[in-house]
Amino acid sequence: MTSFQSELGGSGGDGGEGIAEELAGEQRAISIAEFFDKNKHMLGFDSGARGLVTAVKEAVDNALDATEEADVLPDIYVEIEELDDYYRLVVEDNGPGITREQVPKIFGKLLYGSRFGKREQNRGQQGIGISAAVLYSQKTSGKPAKITSKPRGGDARYFELIIDTDTNEPEIDVDRGTTWERPHGTRIELEMEGNMRARQQLHDYIEHTAVVNPHARIELREPGLDEPLKFERATDQLPAETAEIKPHPHGVELGTLKKMLAATDSYSVSGFLQEEFTRVGATTAGNVVDAFRDRQFGREMAWRIPTAGDDADVTAAVVDATANKGAEATDAFGDRVAAELDEHDAVGHGDVSRAVDAAAEAIEEEFDVRLGTTVRENAVAAAWAEVTTVRESDCYRLVDDATTKRKDDAAIEGLGRRVAGRFADAEAAEAGVGDGARDRATRDTLAEWVEWAAERTEERDGETFGATARENVVDAFWARARTVRADPPKVSALVDDRDAVARLLEAMRETDILSPPTDCLAPITAELVEAGLRKEYDADFFAACTRDAEVHGGDPFIVEAGIAYGGALDTEGSVETLRFANRVPLVYQRGACATVDVIKDINWRNYNLDQPGGSGIPNGPAVLMVHVASTNVPFTSESKDAVANVPEIEDEIELALREAARELKTYLNRQRSLKERRQKRDTLAEILPEMADKLTEVTEREPLDIDDSLARIMNNVLVERRRENGHCKLVVENNDDAGVEPEITDICSVDPGEVEGASVVEMDGEWFVRWEPSVGAGETAELVYDVDDAEFEVAVEGIAEEKLTTNT
Repeated sequence: MTSFQSELGGSGGDGGEGIAEELAGEQRAISIAEFFDKNKHMLGFDSGARGLVTAVKEAVDNALDATEEADVLPDIYVEIEELDDYYRLVVEDNGPGITREQVPKIFGKLLYGSRFGKREQNRGQQGIGISAAVLYSQKTSGKPAKITSKPRGGDARYFELIIDTDTNEPEIDVDRGTTWERPHGTRIELEMEGNMRARQQLHDYIEHTAVVNPHARIELREPGLDEPLKFERATDQLPAETAEIKPHPHGVELGTLKKMLAATDSYSVSGFLQEEFTRVGATTAGNVVDAFRDRQFGREMAWRIPTAGDDADVTAAVVDATANKGAEATDAFGDRVAAELDEHDAVGHGDVSRAVDAAAEAIEEEFDVRLGTTVRENAVAAAWAEVTTVRESDCYRLVDDATTKRKDDAAIEGLGRRVAGRFADAEAAEAGVGDGARDRATRDTLAEWVEWAAERTEERDGETFGATARENVVDAFWARARTVRADPPKVSALVDDRDAVARLLEAMRETDILSPPTDCLAPITAELVEAGLRKEYDADFFAACTRDAEVHGGDPFIVEAGIAYGGALDTEGSVETLRFANRVPLVYQRGACATVDVIKDINWRNYNLDQPGGSGIPNGPAVLMVHVASTNVPFTSESKDAVANVPEIEDEIELALREAARELKTYLNRQRSLKERRQKRDTLAEILPEMADKLTEVTEREPLDIDDSLARIMNNVLVERRRENGHCKLVVENNDDAGVEPEITDICSVDPGEVEGASVVEMDGEWFVRWEPSVGAGETAELVYDVDDAEFEVAVEGIAEEKLTTNT
């Protein structure tokens, strides 16, 4: 019969060989530079508008990294100039500069950098960004990149270079000394095709960079701007320094683990774990090795010690197996082995072997006889044979304890007997399923045995053991079994044993290990998140949150969130969403980002934001900001525009947003309450004067003090001035049900002298009397002056306007 492959290949012969040779001759390797030259869209250079924004982003990110690494507060200058056919981009920084040898490689070689694979927070790691901008520039304009760099304390040098895409190496056209007014720093100038249709995205990137880098000063000049955009720094505090960490055992993959085993200098598995991974000390390494033993060797089933009723006699069996050692020594040996075993509730084969060794050493010393290897092996075999006489009864007890009492006793006995038979089955050991001679089995093997026994029991006894019952039985046997004390394979033996490495990886992932340390991360901190938002947004309310570190795939990460609300923010349409990763704004691919997905899934109505339909981006005058800091941010593509949908990260984004949103909800509830109080106050302010006038007319008494009455009706805090007996009093009457601690400043036109309980400061002929009383609910506080004929002006802080009435 003709095969499908032969049909595809034709009849063979010289024609077929010629095609294969022709195809082989067309194969060639390409450089990374050539690949991205043909696929520039993968790096964010898919159009003139986006290409210009991406080039700015890569240059500014490099500048921020350079300045921070040198402990310099960043001053970054960005200029875009429109030429006849192209745009010229200039980015300058005040960083440490770059050495002459490194400039061509950093700007003219893709995949060249110092951060690739480092487990610490960085803006970039692959060494592609700025060199990709150079590549895009030369591809679209045909002109070289122009770079000036001046190391601190050194001389400036000027370079012109392009990238040879065939070799991924820089071609240097100019390399000469030059003068530059900056004391240190780097300047790059690129000419490229582009347009300003993405002006808003460019402005967003610069503005958002200023938000999450409040320690940076950034200036942008571009066509069409009368004045440059300047973003001043809000703090002189540089981001915390980060430290590289080793990989975490829960984050490595099989191929990586094999590579690490091949490269390590460690001899043992325990040493390898402690030397090559973070958070692994001697105890944790021991736990991993034990879990590895369970997978590599299986566990040894431990059976209870036989009693007289079991028709087994360990002492007699050992005595019968021991020959030519003298009756007294032999009897003592049998008694000693039995005594050693009696110290345990249950014993495995290893326990029996250790009991025989301990007994033999004691007898050798006491009777001056030699109990060699053969004698000990015979004793172990004899004692183990007696111990395993209780297999079936022990299995019955384990099954009975692990299942419900409603199970038929005969079915329980049948299941236990069949599992016991699998332990004793020498053929199973020869087939590699278990070790019948030592009753060893892995957990997976135990599960197979219980599954097989349950199915046979159902067929023959008509009793069903469901999935839960079977799992409980497996758990019971596994808990009784003992970890084998045999030495695990050495590292050199593991390298070429893929299955053993896979078992080690499973053991690492199963073991509880502390999360990675977080000194490899530099979160912005809630305080500076709020400062950055306050710097760039004119809002009434701000809240920020920095979550504790979590782990995904072995990489630590921290999520931060911030909210700005009200003020001058746009009240029409959806809220503004700011997305960041490692302090870098994510401008494009908004719809593909996990951050946006999480925002859409939150019910923002619970936090008093409008959300038509109960899902999607909420509406209102608000800004929602999320920052993900990680040693390895999972982006959706090489352009690093969107965070992938990793469940652990999504959960933390949601928790961070909700934490900040709860503060927003409290603020909005308070604002609503104050609005209702204003409406009530305004209504009373219209009604009370009329009522007071009518009462005065009817009763013919003095007119009522409307302010006092209004304060008591509204439960407000009343600040009132009273003059009595030549003294002036400032009285605070708290009609609220909660205590208050206002800050009251009374500006007096004459010197009041010393005022008890207050501070007095003279300024430009006026005296500022500052008073901070603590006034409980329903209580009154007084400040007494020794002046009467003076002018006063009162300012009260610490009490909302709607809860304050002044009559001064």
